Amino acid sequence: MADYGITGVKYNSIGKYIEWVKVGEFTGSSLGMREKWLRTKVISELENGKTFITVIKHGDRLKKGLEISMVTMDGKKYIRTDNDNKNSDNLKDVPEFL
Repeated sequence: MADYGITGVKYNSIGKYIEWVKVGEFTGSSLGMREKWLRTKVISELENGKTFITVIKHGDRLKKGLEISMVTMDGKKYIRTDNDNKNSDNLKDVPEFL
């Protein structure tokens, strides 16, 4: 089981980098209250051994999604749900919030 679930993202103005995420901590089998975190905090927590997954709303329920990992490309750190070595963040299927 992951430590945290990400339910939303907010990209920068060019849409390549995530600036903010909505994160909830897993307590047992449920996802706690969501908070807004800067992506740098997610990266820091990943580096400290915490685990993250995407969480997608499916009807009136939340569905566990993909594992999130950190990738370093050209000295910059990105958060991704795939193994592509691209210079961008990618949390597939996580909806964007305003």
